[in-house]
Amino acid sequence: MSSDINEEQVLGKAYDARLMRRLLTYIKPYRRSAYLAIVCLLAGSGLSVVQPYLTKVAIDRYIRNNSVEGLNQIAVLYILTLIFVFALSFGQTWLINLMGQKIMCDLRMEIFRHLQKLDVAFFDKNPVGRLMTRVTTDVDALNELFTAGVISVFEDIFMLSGIIIFLFLLNYKLAFTIVAILPLLILVTLVFKIKVRDSFRRVRTAIARINAFLQENITGAAVVQIFGQEKKQYQKFTHINKEHLDANIQGIFYYAIFFPILELISALAVAVIIWYGGLQVLAGSLTLGTLVAFIQYSDRFFRPISDLSEKYTILQSAMASSERIFKLLDTPPLIVSPAGSGTPVVQRGKIEFRNVHFSYNVNEPVLHDISFEVNPGEKIAVVGATGAGKSTIISLLSRFYEVQQGEILVDGKSIKNFNLQDLRRSIGIVLQDVFLFSGSISENIRLGNSNISDAEVRTAAETVHASSFIKELEQRYESKVGERGASLSVGQKQLLAFARALAYNPKILILDEATSSIDTETELMIRDALEKLMANRTSIIIAHRLSTIQNADRIIVLHHGRIRETGTHQELLRLKGIYWKLYQLQYKDQPAPVALQSSFVNRKS
Repeated sequence: MSSDINEEQVLGKAYDARLMRRLLTYIKPYRRSAYLAIVCLLAGSGLSVVQPYLTKVAIDRYIRNNSVEGLNQIAVLYILTLIFVFALSFGQTWLINLMGQKIMCDLRMEIFRHLQKLDVAFFDKNPVGRLMTRVTTDVDALNELFTAGVISVFEDIFMLSGIIIFLFLLNYKLAFTIVAILPLLILVTLVFKIKVRDSFRRVRTAIARINAFLQENITGAAVVQIFGQEKKQYQKFTHINKEHLDANIQGIFYYAIFFPILELISALAVAVIIWYGGLQVLAGSLTLGTLVAFIQYSDRFFRPISDLSEKYTILQSAMASSERIFKLLDTPPLIVSPAGSGTPVVQRGKIEFRNVHFSYNVNEPVLHDISFEVNPGEKIAVVGATGAGKSTIISLLSRFYEVQQGEILVDGKSIKNFNLQDLRRSIGIVLQDVFLFSGSISENIRLGNSNISDAEVRTAAETVHASSFIKELEQRYESKVGERGASLSVGQKQLLAFARALAYNPKILILDEATSSIDTETELMIRDALEKLMANRTSIIIAHRLSTIQNADRIIVLHHGRIRETGTHQELLRLKGIYWKLYQLQYKDQPAPVALQSSFVNRKS
């Protein structure tokens, strides 16, 4: 979690031209909307700048000369400008926000698509909380940039430029009185910028802490409750949440000071205009209408400056978020399909490991010189103590990780030559910890494969005897399983995993502790189903319960990442080596269960 937080603290530049150019590429598909929004923005700003001048004309030309007809014309013209400003503002707001939402939708889809391509090793090193922040909080920060930053800045700059031009056209001496206050305004803005930057950094850090903490505690809620750690975890979250509160309060404090100071400077400017301009009116060198227009322009002069100060914060947030998002998007997947067409297809399912070495971390080897073959249709078992490297073999075969030395072949061809999706589609894996998605029973069996018909889903469920509990559900195959299958028992989830593997009809079947969560009665019930499931399929069975693998064609014994023994159940027992010791440890206090002496794999004739 600390690495996550350290990354959140890096804010980078307030403006990075390289990042901005890349961000602007997301506007290209919607550039027509952007151009139209800018037109609306410029037209609306221009009409807003004209309004104080209409006030000047009304006072100097018509009120002073008692011209009701002229005054009526100016009033109508003023109302028309208000209507047009409203219509243009509506169009601008609608177009910008619609464009922003579409861009954010595209960006989220791009991030999610990229996450799906990344290898498992990437997810081992990056906390879920961090990745969730990229897709949610960071994308929202960019949404503010597009909806209230990139295009709206033009409005503030155009408005400010137009006001300055009108001020100098009306009376350059009086205009200099406003310009003279700018150094004070710049100083206040710079101080505010520095303080808000620090506050913003603290907010981002606190958000990262909250996301990471919540992800861990919600996922591990059962563990927290089992060990009675609710109060302690609540206290930890109170501390983290308080940090977030304090950081936001600090930001609110600076905003609460900055904007009143702007109002004070604005009021000071108006006071100077009234005093100096009033003297000129009394001296006859300035008209009353010009003075009133100056006061109105002065009020509007400080509004875009205030907006630009807020947009600095948005820009700061967007630059930091875009840097983190692009860092994620620029992370290349380490395991990819070979370029070009003509990749091989798994047909027979023969597996061969040739002198495979692998380690997750440098200088911490997990597998040493692993070599073995599994012929098509053969059933082998892999046993060994925890940490021996059993599951690693499965991960390497599925190309979740790449071997550092050696080679893995399927049907005589390196797995690196296969298209990743084709390779993994040909391998059916049933894990000890079954993962079910929110959705219906049928959706979890089919798992997005539209080629699997409803009849095939039902047949798969009936074959592995999952239909016995599915029929008892109110909506049967359309019943919702809840998040991670929360509404089902461990055994029921395991049966659905078997049904899923059968529905996909893979050439290679892997059972990784697949029956460890199933009671004896259930295991006996699905034994025949598993024999059908493994028929004519190359099968690798990883199991701690030796009773489930006794009649495998071969058993491979791993110890500290090396193959130490290979043979049938009886051959290995006669060796009285590692396998014999594992068997004795497992049944030292009781005889091996007679009911489980026959394996769920195909018996040899």
